[in-house]
Amino acid sequence: MSGFSEYDMYLFGNGRHYEIYKKLGAHYDERDGASGVRFSVWAPHAHRVWVIGEFTDWQAQDEYAMQRLEPLGIYELFVPGRVNGEMYKYLIETQDGRRIYKADPYASYAELRPGTSSKIFDSSSYKWKDTKWMNKRKKIDSSKDIPMAIYEVHPASWKRHFTTDEGIEGMYTYRELAQSLCEYIKEMGYTHVELMGISEYPFDGSWGYQVTGYYAPTSRYGTPEDFKYFVDTMHKNNIGVILDWVPAHFPKDEAGLREFDGEPLYEYPDPRMGEHPDWGTKIFNYGKNEVCNFLIGSALNWIEEFHVDGLRVDAVASMLYLDYGKKDGGWIANKYGGNENLEAVEFFRHLNTLVLGRNPGTFMIAEESTAWPKITGEAADGGLNFSYKWNMGWMHDFLDYMKLDPIMRKGSHNKMTFGMSYNESEDYILVLSHDEVVHLKCSMLNKMPGFKTDKFRNLKAGYAFMLGHPGKKLLFMGQEFGQEREWAEERELDWYLLDDPEHADLRLFVKGLLGIYKKYPCLYTNERKWDAFEWINANDADRSIFSFVRKSPTGKKNLLFVVNFTPVERNDYRVGVPKKGKYKLIYTQDMQLNELLIESKDYTFEAELSECDGRDYSIAYPLTGYGVAVFHYN
Repeated sequence: MSGFSEYDMYLFGNGRHYEIYKKLGAHYDERDGASGVRFSVWAPHAHRVWVIGEFTDWQAQDEYAMQRLEPLGIYELFVPGRVNGEMYKYLIETQDGRRIYKADPYASYAELRPGTSSKIFDSSSYKWKDTKWMNKRKKIDSSKDIPMAIYEVHPASWKRHFTTDEGIEGMYTYRELAQSLCEYIKEMGYTHVELMGISEYPFDGSWGYQVTGYYAPTSRYGTPEDFKYFVDTMHKNNIGVILDWVPAHFPKDEAGLREFDGEPLYEYPDPRMGEHPDWGTKIFNYGKNEVCNFLIGSALNWIEEFHVDGLRVDAVASMLYLDYGKKDGGWIANKYGGNENLEAVEFFRHLNTLVLGRNPGTFMIAEESTAWPKITGEAADGGLNFSYKWNMGWMHDFLDYMKLDPIMRKGSHNKMTFGMSYNESEDYILVLSHDEVVHLKCSMLNKMPGFKTDKFRNLKAGYAFMLGHPGKKLLFMGQEFGQEREWAEERELDWYLLDDPEHADLRLFVKGLLGIYKKYPCLYTNERKWDAFEWINANDADRSIFSFVRKSPTGKKNLLFVVNFTPVERNDYRVGVPKKGKYKLIYTQDMQLNELLIESKDYTFEAELSECDGRDYSIAYPLTGYGVAVFHYN
């Protein structure tokens, strides 16, 4: 009896088998009273296929030849007596007589690199303890009025052991990360962790963005069950988990997906469609149902089987544009003569509508670097139905401004205000990600102009501006305490810097910002609407000062932000305010002062009937150089 029914064939052939990972791959089964593993692989161009492994001495043996199932070219074999952790591959004989060795595309676990074998593994018996979180997740309001402060982490370089342990090269395991990372995120006040490069990949230097195992948590940090424990622990501590996911391309490694059964199968056959010349990788064939099903199944596997809360989809622009990274003559136009990949567009609409529809409260995030319209628009309205889009335009403008000497900033004042001109177009996440602190781009701290103290005060001002600006937030690990060296995947962050008072103070400043963010709903509700944001003065270029308010839908717990991007002190700075009443200073650049502000009434200012910034009422107070002032008002 086959484990792959005619109905399974029908669904897979139409790209609608949403639990395909339970059919293809290696799964425990029982046949004629014997327990074992059923292996299934899609290889329609193959002439013959064998399962090989430790149990066959890695040789093709007749009893391990797989049976071909038509009409899709699925190969299947039941092997009795197999156990967790045993390695295997598929030996594929091609139509022209070559023999190639391939890892299982649907494997749930893989051999630690540099090995390339798949491993039998069943983690279905894991007992989840995150019922409370999962029930709460289902009830999240679709309006997206939730706080989302994301800590982006590369697990291998967040922290490392000083001694190598059992061949893991000092890397923390999933279970160790579950404890130490969870404790740190809770202390800081982030709401979510985003993990780079969890799907199995062969080369450390790719950071996990050239994937060979789309269903397997990388074995660098442990087993699939260990990864479930990581997610479980985060959820029990009210921390959401986001994974980076890469459906844009895959590497050419011999054991991987490239020409999987001797011919292009997962990739477009024409290199003008199927090659990324800049990256040296293959592009998935989004016009083939089974390939789209493979990718959709991967996304659902992470969310439904591993309880992940969201996927950040990498390199979306490279999927949407047929000419992305290609020269004239090196790409093929669509049927209308345009450069849009219509098949990828339909893939995204199918993927996002399905994932979000089946899993209320989860989210799909697009890393999309162009002005493609309606990334977060509904599919029915011509959109791609992502939940959020990384705001790459804001990020570039923000960093261009922050890197300037303060005396030059007045000439680029509009870079800090331009983001609000298009804020209504998408649901955004403001990002300062890993990509901005590698490849000679400097760390966030060292992008800042001036001497050491100036750098810290500049960065504090920038982070405060980011907090007040509409959009969810993402900050890459280490930038919260002023990592000085560029990030490198082979070493841990420079945690020793926290022995320096200025680095420790910056970390506490960021922690305070995150506390304000979660305390005041005006910072995360109604973010696309102008009635939730108002410039007080967006045009004070000569002094490089920005002032604006974030308004709550209830009219209570509103915030006024004033940020000074020069070292010039304004001892009696006057700022217009929306209405008369009391304005309590609740946060500044200085941590010692912030402690005094918690209960003090000395820092409450009564609005005066004195015109400023086009407002009838205003307040005056001392604004320090690179000063940050956040006021609460009702």
